[in-house]
Amino acid sequence: MDSLFSALSPLDISLIDAPLLGTLYAVTGFALLLVLLGPSGVRRAVVTVIGAVVGAFGGWALAWFITDVWDPWGVSFSTGTRLWTAALGASLAVLVLNLGGQVRWRRGVAIGAIGLCLLSAAAGINADVGQFPTLRVALGLASYPPLDAALATAKAHAEAVHPDSANAATNTASNESGVVGTVTIPATISGFVSRDALVYLPPAAQHANPPALPVVEMLSGQPGSPSDVFTAGRLADILDTYARAHSGLAPIVVVPDQLGAPANNPMCVDSALGNSASYLTVDVPDWIRSHLNVTARPAGWTIAGFSQGGTCSIQLGAAHPELYSTILDISGELVPSNGNEAHTVQSGFGGSASRYAAAAPSAILAAHQPYANLGAIFVVGDDDMRFLPGVRGLADAAQRAGVDTHLFESPGTAHDWRTVEYAWTTALPIIAARTALLAPTVIAMTR
Repeated sequence: MDSLFSALSPLDISLIDAPLLGTLYAVTGFALLLVLLGPSGVRRAVVTVIGAVVGAFGGWALAWFITDVWDPWGVSFSTGTRLWTAALGASLAVLVLNLGGQVRWRRGVAIGAIGLCLLSAAAGINADVGQFPTLRVALGLASYPPLDAALATAKAHAEAVHPDSANAATNTASNESGVVGTVTIPATISGFVSRDALVYLPPAAQHANPPALPVVEMLSGQPGSPSDVFTAGRLADILDTYARAHSGLAPIVVVPDQLGAPANNPMCVDSALGNSASYLTVDVPDWIRSHLNVTARPAGWTIAGFSQGGTCSIQLGAAHPELYSTILDISGELVPSNGNEAHTVQSGFGGSASRYAAAAPSAILAAHQPYANLGAIFVVGDDDMRFLPGVRGLADAAQRAGVDTHLFESPGTAHDWRTVEYAWTTALPIIAARTALLAPTVIAMTR
């Protein structure tokens, strides 16, 4: 993927893959072993074991309290995150109980091991969730250039590799990587105040005379921003992998801002919180048609999203089959939500319970049934206990409404970016077939 990032920078070393994590875990384990190999005795051993059990229970209880009682984020921790919290509690208890009676250097190791355990647990939870794939992302330093600048960089690279102009054009078309850049999509009709959008152009779209390609309107979660889809979600890498296997072909992806600010939630309806629905279904499609070479027919258009964005995707896709032929709902909600139900109804629907009920995806599906050509792909983590029943229910409602429905459960993931990666990897062949991205012979080869 062309960006301002340097692949050689230490800031871009993966924080969620085996090499770094394996090294960190090995060092942490060795430090724990050194501490445990200190003064021995039956009493110390018994106290250590009891402390480890109590610490593990305390860590698990803390995770339970945060996610199931306090619930600051509206999602449940995965089993992996709960286990990491329990492991942290056990290891901290062991280290604290073994600080006494140690020689000076071993006591220093124990103190250092506390920091290592905290770091290992944080790294393990991050790897489970996938929120910060690199240090650059974790530090908030990830950025993307304007789309025109990104395209110019890609063209210059192609010309440097193939100075002959004809070869350069060919190389640009079959380049291994797509291009990601920022654009400003004006809210001409809606007046919605939004941040810059991001656009992914696959290799095939970089040709001097590119083909008209299918387009996906993808929405991030909340809180969040359009860049999350490419940083935490690693969407460009997924699309590039697909394009390399299909002669540079992949859908164009536009990620507009449906929130206005990270903590905002206008719930993809037109309300006092902003005309988010009109922005996404009028202004954004108008801009796409006038600036990108995309398929004109609705058959080539997909709306997708994760979490709050997933809720938006099924709301808007079900309400506008004249715009979109395919929906990708990743871990979406049963109903739009901005805090508790009373606050949601008041803030987003002017206090009207009937308007709120009508905005539920299941109600929209029922109001527009039967559908003739709409398809929906629902994806949810099989460890996402809070959202799993709702996604299953919406998939059933879509099927009853005549929607060509697919439901996938991501193995071992919860309400996180690992589920998003699984969703896109799994859904891409279906989207490609539904939107006629590939020639029929190529589609047959991918089944």
